[in-house]
Amino acid sequence: MSAKLDPQAATLNQVIETANPALLSMLSERGRKIYFPKMGILAQSAEARGKEINATIGTALDENAAPLCLPSIAAQMNLPKGATFPYAPSPGLPEIREQWGKMLLQKNPGLAGKLISQPVVSCALTHGLSTAAYLFCDEGDVLLTPDLYWENYDLIFGVSFGAEIATYPAFNAQGGFNLEALRQAMAARKEQKLIISLNFPNNPAGYTLLEQEVPALKQLLLAEAAQGRQLVVLLDDAYFGLVFEKGVYTQSMFVDLCDAHPNILAVKLDGPTKEDYVWGFRVGFLTFGSRGATPAVYQALEGKCAGAIRASISNASMPAQSMLLAAWKNPAYAAEKQQAYELLQSRYTEIKRILAAHPEYQTAFEPLPFNSGYFMCVRLKNADPEKVRQTLLTKHSTGVINLCGILRIAFSATPTAKLEKLFANLFAACQGE
Repeated sequence: MSAKLDPQAATLNQVIETANPALLSMLSERGRKIYFPKMGILAQSAEARGKEINATIGTALDENAAPLCLPSIAAQMNLPKGATFPYAPSPGLPEIREQWGKMLLQKNPGLAGKLISQPVVSCALTHGLSTAAYLFCDEGDVLLTPDLYWENYDLIFGVSFGAEIATYPAFNAQGGFNLEALRQAMAARKEQKLIISLNFPNNPAGYTLLEQEVPALKQLLLAEAAQGRQLVVLLDDAYFGLVFEKGVYTQSMFVDLCDAHPNILAVKLDGPTKEDYVWGFRVGFLTFGSRGATPAVYQALEGKCAGAIRASISNASMPAQSMLLAAWKNPAYAAEKQQAYELLQSRYTEIKRILAAHPEYQTAFEPLPFNSGYFMCVRLKNADPEKVRQTLLTKHSTGVINLCGILRIAFSATPTAKLEKLFANLFAACQGE
């Protein structure tokens, strides 16, 4: 890259390098050069805040200094104008960042007493992943992920940032997470830095680690870090909290990795999109954790993250952030969320019942391990997945996804009463009927 290193970026780099040189090495060339501007328009606007005349910021105010807005739009909003129409800060509203941080502790009690960054707001998880790639991925870097992964990784990491996406089999013969395959995949790579994606509940498989699987995975990553390898571990927690079986790990592995080793940088990517069923709001969060990182280091990483956001989308939606804050303060929020969870859990339970009640289905397809999330997958035994998908569409008015040679079924989007028919249709389509 030809862009000269700005003194503000150099200052952030110095803060990171002083505390942990490995973290600076994990940053991409873009990541080392990015910064959040504190000496330009934003800083000057901040200095003018509260003055009698403030002609600094690029918003429009009415004659009473309230946001100038169209009544036909404002009439559809129940929020105050000031919580709807102005720009949000690039790293997000301070209140929503603080509140999400508190909620992380509530949902992940293992974080208690651990020093992590304050969450930074992204435009949902897709943009969070893209921002992480901006900060940590150079062309030719390796993203290591199970062979069952969200196809948007190809666009984000592969097409947009030139990473090589290396995969390993997701499941072992016993139907658990394939730790040995990950071990072999890491041993086969010679790169000093690896970017590793851990996506639980997994999209597309709908699998989350069992409690007994977590220590071994952590130990594997620790052993690699102890040998000097730098690991940027992306915790893609898009479907966090949707665990439907006992014995499944209910916390994020961010808990286990955020202070594991100086050579491990854990990046938690999450948000309310699936957790709170607000797919169109486009609000997500990035949170950083690494052993030995200081508050100053985290502020530097947050600043670089904010700079990458400002350089791409400027900021995430102000009304969406404001509505979420209002919802989280609503006394009905917890009960409403529990009700939605129970609905998805009941569909999961119904699928388990259907599969147990129809042993004949095993002649045509087998379910991949699943225990959580929005999805489950089946692997066909004798039929072509794409042909079956087309048959389902044309003969049975049923849609599923053909992905990685398997069929993904979104029970999140399927009414409970139609699940029995869905699997009957699938069985018939496998027979060519």
